[in-house]
Amino acid sequence: MAAGETVAPREVRETAAVEAGLDALDSAPAGSARRPVGRLLRQRLLPPAVAVVLVLLAWQAAYEAELKPDYLLPSPADVGRALSDQWYEGTLFSTVWTSMERGALGFAAAVLLGTALGLLLSAVRPLRVAVGPVLSGLQSLPSVAWVPAAVVWFGLTDATIYAVILLGAVPSVANGLLAGVDQVPPLYLRAGRVLGATGAARVRYVLLPAALPGYLTGLKQGWAFAWRSLMAAELIASSPELGLGLGQLLETARSYQDMALVLATIGEILVVGIAVDLLLFAPLERRVLRSRGLAGAR
Repeated sequence: MAAGETVAPREVRETAAVEAGLDALDSAPAGSARRPVGRLLRQRLLPPAVAVVLVLLAWQAAYEAELKPDYLLPSPADVGRALSDQWYEGTLFSTVWTSMERGALGFAAAVLLGTALGLLLSAVRPLRVAVGPVLSGLQSLPSVAWVPAAVVWFGLTDATIYAVILLGAVPSVANGLLAGVDQVPPLYLRAGRVLGATGAARVRYVLLPAALPGYLTGLKQGWAFAWRSLMAAELIASSPELGLGLGQLLETARSYQDMALVLATIGEILVVGIAVDLLLFAPLERRVLRSRGLAGAR
């Protein structure tokens, strides 16, 4: 009896030591994520800032060397004045907002349709065999190719723009989800079935969480295609009734041969794309990696 009394405390101590080690492993990524602000700024902000400065210096050097006439290659200062003119005219944020609103609504619809399509194809194998190659072909088709057809179908309306966005983004979202589903270990599905996860519960609690990395990649590609499709549609389907978006502004600047405004608008399009990736998709990706113990991989 005395021997048993001495063994029990030893087992308790060993169990506590194992639990403490596991707790330390769990808390390590969180502790490593809390880096000093100065170091974080150097790692995340300094390299892009240096790259931007180098591009501006090269641009200014090309302008000073007169590689092109100034009306074809304006200086960075000229482009800055074009942006300030938009600011004072009150069109800078309204133009960006018009395109952002269209892009957000179109992308949201593409996520819903692409997710439903991806789940349907993953569940019905013959349908995937039949439709899968077509879906991959649609993903490789340039979005601008849909604009003339959409204009004929819907006229110069918002429906044309949203149709082009959907046709450009839905295949990417669906293919991303399919790629994620293909990487789900069969053990997860069997375990979910044993626990009673069937039908919608299987999709909600087993399939989608397990396929999240591939699905998130598809969402990022879907947004990129949606944004590019939107710019292509706004460039071609230009009408006063549609309002002034970034694509319409770019086409207007081209028609007036205002290269400073053309480059300023291209910069705005680029900044919006980068901002969406940094503010939306990058945090989601870090969260997914952290939940899978891969926070140190990035």
